[in-house]
Amino acid sequence: MVLAAGAGRRLAPLTRLRPKALCPVGGRPLVDLALDRVRAHVDDVAVNLHHGAAVLDAHLPPEVHRSLEAPEALGTAGALGALRPWIAGRHVLVTNADAWFDVDLDLHEFVDAWDRERVRLLCVEDPARGDFGALRYCGVALLPGRLVADLAPTPSGLYEVQWRAEAAAGRLDLVATTSPFVDCGTPADYLRANLAASGGRSVVGPGARVDPAATVVRSVVWDRSEVLAGEVLVDSVRAGPLTVLIRGDETPIGLGT
Repeated sequence: MVLAAGAGRRLAPLTRLRPKALCPVGGRPLVDLALDRVRAHVDDVAVNLHHGAAVLDAHLPPEVHRSLEAPEALGTAGALGALRPWIAGRHVLVTNADAWFDVDLDLHEFVDAWDRERVRLLCVEDPARGDFGALRYCGVALLPGRLVADLAPTPSGLYEVQWRAEAAAGRLDLVATTSPFVDCGTPADYLRANLAASGGRSVVGPGARVDPAATVVRSVVWDRSEVLAGEVLVDSVRAGPLTVLIRGDETPIGLGT
């Protein structure tokens, strides 16, 4: 399951233009990268929809199962609870649509070595923001079917409903990865993910136009956006009519173009 229903409030103002899951990293929507991440390891894929549901629904390929959450988003646990009839007792691989990983991430060992009994979480070393000691959950989890069957379709989070108790009981299976990871929760992190994906170069999306007399440095230009002659973009995101400047204190400034 790909979790893609969030409103992306921290990623505003970019998420006023499109759902967070459709914001591109390296020229591809985050939800497409997430689908690629899990497809080789599962029989079926579902995506939950809420914020920008119609736009995201139109983007997804027909073979992906949709789970529409209305009138409110259900959170990570509630989303799985709503899908229990579709899951039908199977084990579940869950990933966050807004998690970016380098292309070198290989989930085969993570999946194949799982004991099918404990919740297994992919983590990175991050003592400053650790969820479990020095380990920070980075948006990929394996859940036994028996635990998914206990989840209700009500607004709730997996950590609060399940993982906190599993951690206290010593039953969480935490796996650390060294693969580069960015949680694209803020404009600063979103820009960081794009630069990581490109090796530090500016990312210009398909159909975008950058005038030869413009200057674009460490920036992202969305598909079909335009940078005019004489404009200077540094540490910025140009998204259609919007320019988001990323300051040193990571506070985004949204400007109309």
